Amino acid sequence: MSSVHSSKIKIIFPGQNPIPRWRGFNLLEMFTAQSDGNWKEEEFQWISDWGFDFVRIPLCYRLWIENNDVYQINEEALGKLDCAVELARKYNLHICLNLHHAPGYGVGSTEAEPFCLWTDSTAKEAFCFHWELLAKRYQGISKDELSFNLVNEPPSPGLLGLTRTNHAEVIRAAVEAVRQYQPQRWILADGVTWGREPCPELADLRIAQVCRGYAPLGVSHYQAPWVWGEYFPQPAWPGGWEIFKVWGRSDLEIYFAPWIALLFKGVGVHCGEIGAFNRTPHNIVLAWLRDVLEILTNVGIGYALWNFRGEFGILDSHRNDVDYENWHGHTLDRQLLTLLQKF
Repeated sequence: MSSVHSSKIKIIFPGQNPIPRWRGFNLLEMFTAQSDGNWKEEEFQWISDWGFDFVRIPLCYRLWIENNDVYQINEEALGKLDCAVELARKYNLHICLNLHHAPGYGVGSTEAEPFCLWTDSTAKEAFCFHWELLAKRYQGISKDELSFNLVNEPPSPGLLGLTRTNHAEVIRAAVEAVRQYQPQRWILADGVTWGREPCPELADLRIAQVCRGYAPLGVSHYQAPWVWGEYFPQPAWPGGWEIFKVWGRSDLEIYFAPWIALLFKGVGVHCGEIGAFNRTPHNIVLAWLRDVLEILTNVGIGYALWNFRGEFGILDSHRNDVDYENWHGHTLDRQLLTLLQKF
C-alpha cells in the first residue's frame, strides 16, 4: 500500500461490510463485441504499484460464442479472459468478472438480443449457462482472488419487462448455477435502476450488492451523449444538477443511505463504477468525488473508477483543463490519482 493510502480517513463502522473494501478500476479490453481482449500487463502492474487491489472486468458474452449461438463456445476467445485472471493474480489484484452484456440484456448495447433476460426462460437458461461455464472454468481460484458480478445495471422496474420479482428469479438462478462449483465464491448483484436502487429482497441470498457513484448525473455525465448530457446545465459542486434538483453533500448522503442500510442487514456493498466524464471541469470532479469517496469510505464501501484509461480515467482522459504528467507515453492525471489513493 502507498504511504498516501495509509492516511485514509477513519471508517465509522469497521468490519460492518461483509466483503473487502476493494479499491481499483474497470478495465475494458473485453467490454463490447468489437473488443480485442488484448490486455496490457503494465496496467495491472501500475494499478498494484499505486496501492490499489481490485480490477473489475466488464464483459460482452458475445466475444466467446460462435455463429450467434449462445451455447457454442470459442475456447480461444475465453483464453483471453484467462489472461486477465492470471495477470490480476500475478499482481495481487482481486479480479471481478461482470457480464456487462449478458444473454438477453446489455445496457446501452448496440447488439440486438433474440430474447429478454427478464421475461424469457430461454434467456435465463442461457444466462445461467454462461455463469456455470465461468464458475466451472475458474473453480480452483479462491474467492479472495476472484468474484462474479452477475449482470450490469438492470433497468428500472417496469422497463423492458423487468419487475423486482422476475429480476430476483434471474439472480437466484444464476447464484445457484455458480454455487454448484464454488459455494464460497463472492457473488455480487448490481442494484436495479441501473445500479442506483438496492434490492433488499435479495438479502437472504448471502451475496453482495453493487451501487453506482454517478449521482448527480449533472456532475458525472455532463455532455455525455449516451445519456443526453449535452442538455445538462453547466456543472457545479455543490450545486450539481439531477432531474430538476440541485444537489449538495447532504443529497449524496441521502442517495447512499439505502445502500448503507444493507450493511446493517449483513449484506456486502461495493461501488462498481464511479467517476465523471471528461467534460465536467476538473476542479468540480475532484471536489465532488472527494465527497462521494468520504461517504463510502466512512462505512467501509470500496469502489472501482470507470475507467482506468479513457474519458473517466486517470490515464489518457483527454480533459482540456488538466496539467498532465507524462507516464510511459500516456497522459497521467496525477491529481485524480492522488485523490483516489487517499481513500
